Amino acid sequence: MTFGAMLRRIPWPTGLSARLLGLTALFVMFAELLILGPSLAGFHENWLIVRTRLAEEASVAVELAPPGAISQRKTAELLEGAGVVTVAVSSHGTRRLLLAAPRMDKTPDLIDLRDRNALAKFAAPWWTLLSGDGRMLRIVARPQFRDGDFVEIVTPEAPLRRDLLAYLSTLLASSVFISLVSGLLVYVSLNAVLVRPMRRITLAMERFRARPEDPTARLKSSGRKDEIGRAESELDRMQEDLLAALRSRARLAALGEAVAKINHDLRNMLTSAQFVSERLAGSGDPKVTQALPRLERALDRAVRLASGVLAYGKSGEAAPEPVHQDLALVIQGAGEEAGLEAGGVALHLTLDEGLQVYADADQLHRILVNLFRNARQAMEAAAVADAGASAKRDIYVIAEAGDGFTRIEVADTGPGLPERAKARLFQAFSGSQRPDGAGLGLAIARELAQGHGGDLSLIASSEAGARFELRLPTAPVSEVS
Repeated sequence: MTFGAMLRRIPWPTGLSARLLGLTALFVMFAELLILGPSLAGFHENWLIVRTRLAEEASVAVELAPPGAISQRKTAELLEGAGVVTVAVSSHGTRRLLLAAPRMDKTPDLIDLRDRNALAKFAAPWWTLLSGDGRMLRIVARPQFRDGDFVEIVTPEAPLRRDLLAYLSTLLASSVFISLVSGLLVYVSLNAVLVRPMRRITLAMERFRARPEDPTARLKSSGRKDEIGRAESELDRMQEDLLAALRSRARLAALGEAVAKINHDLRNMLTSAQFVSERLAGSGDPKVTQALPRLERALDRAVRLASGVLAYGKSGEAAPEPVHQDLALVIQGAGEEAGLEAGGVALHLTLDEGLQVYADADQLHRILVNLFRNARQAMEAAAVADAGASAKRDIYVIAEAGDGFTRIEVADTGPGLPERAKARLFQAFSGSQRPDGAGLGLAIARELAQGHGGDLSLIASSEAGARFELRLPTAPVSEVS
């Protein structure tokens, strides 16, 4: 088994809190290891300096004593007390051996404390720890209690190694203790400031996912002004928007079920109406013959619309099948179906003679009928609400071709749209201003226009009326793009 596979099999903690505690302790331990080298180097050099000063004090006592007063035994006691083997002093170029011990079999290793570089200081303690017992050190330092060039001692390394190991053990133990305490403090602080709020947000999302309709599943804002507070506010807004979308979806599902039932009966009634229109065609009445084409076109559109209702509810509008057609005839046909007639709401056209539009005939008809009918109903409602209002009710259509698009502007002399309606004018179930309206007309009209590669937009609305702009490509979408 490879090392990487072994690491993957270790049950590492998966919680954010446990990982935070482990990483904090690890980083503090790493910081302690960085100061381990300088600490050992300082302890090593200080130990050598202390040994040198003790030996120098012993040598001063020897020099101040009368000749022959210090015996061989006394000298050995002084050397043992100072922890050294020999002591020598150099003054004015002359080296004098003040305290001497028996001759050694191996030459001691030299450490000159007067001139050491940083690399030697850092390497010395590790060399002492890794070397074996029995090594002797020859230490040279500047004198402190006498005049002279230097003080030189020879001392065994074993006591230094023993003291250095004890210091290293203490340092490592204190580092582990400091790491754990620091890690615990940081863990408690970050857990209170970050981890617990994040866990609260996570639990709120889980509760909302399980029960979106439950008011208690919503996250209550803590009022914080930092990033956590912003996350709580954004989550609350997101939950509100998602809940509205879920409610709209449920409403659409209920509406689709109702439409499916109505569609079945409506298609049967339209089929019966078609049979009646066929019988009327043979009546020979001139008025019937004149009105019959309009009736047949209306019935055909109604049948196609009823047949496509279920498909629309499942997958959206069918792809348009655009053809070139006379725009004036299309507008007049839509005006007739929308109920625009003399003595009521008048339709005024301003466009070049023979102007062609490239669009799906049924879908363009639905767009224009929707715009005309909305304008007519708005003006009629305003007239009923204000009996003293102007009786002039007109719809103006201006069309022109250019820049790859046919631009059709529809304007009315109605009351215009209220400000609250403009923001959601093209949103399903939101844009209707009539109590009996579903708010689907303009949403479907824009979808049909965008399906052609164009768009439908509100360009102006005031007390003088509303103006919509319909843009349709003058050629197939693939050619326009």
